[in-house]
Amino acid sequence: MEPIFRVDGDRVVTSPDAAGPWDPRMQHGSAPAALVVWAAEAIPSSAPMRIARVSIDLMRPVPVASLGIESEVLRDGRKIQLCGVRLLADGVVVVSATVLKIKAQATELPPEITDLPVELPKPDQCASEPGNITSPFVRCISMRPARGQFGQIGPGAIWFRVDHPLIAGAAVSQVMRAVVAADFSNGTSPALDFSKFTFINADLTVNLAREPVGDWILVDGESWIGPDGAGLAMSRLADQHGYFGRAVQSLVIERR
Repeated sequence: MEPIFRVDGDRVVTSPDAAGPWDPRMQHGSAPAALVVWAAEAIPSSAPMRIARVSIDLMRPVPVASLGIESEVLRDGRKIQLCGVRLLADGVVVVSATVLKIKAQATELPPEITDLPVELPKPDQCASEPGNITSPFVRCISMRPARGQFGQIGPGAIWFRVDHPLIAGAAVSQVMRAVVAADFSNGTSPALDFSKFTFINADLTVNLAREPVGDWILVDGESWIGPDGAGLAMSRLADQHGYFGRAVQSLVIERR
């Protein structure tokens, strides 16, 4: 399989498989989210650190085209590192992101501090999503609904697995898996009929109490819609050991 991205220095070649459901010329938000995480993880730190937060602003539609990529350290400390990552199309910033890393250190905790368990069927207990393949990027993902269906109105919970290489020459990291799944929050728990409305996310923020374990990520979400063109898609993120993070998207609501 051809990877979604090939990175050569500060240039990125994008595969047509990056396309999302809103416009075949525009990337699915999961694709640049994964690229942002890859770039941040590649920045060295003075001590072992892990990603605790990813905040992505989609400044403009991200084209299925060649991109520029820039990354920098905004703050470098003994306990945290704040990274900035930008993606550019024809010299114009289309994605601006910050990634917060926190020093990884073993901590002895009280015995009652454990992961909140997932009281939903595990991936091997769920049937594969039968349809709703809305874009090339979605074909790169396996979905197994634990509650509801993808695109079905109302709160939903779906297991996601990345089945496609994302960055040429690089493994799919656990945080990349988390942000790819998290960007499906608005489709996991839509409050509006996709055939009548669009609800594109203008951003994505993912907070992680710990790194997920394994290939499958659960997006357990709901959406709230305001009266004036804005909304929220919010999800709890889990692996098969329990919940580990949260995701929030700001939605732009328009009638088709």
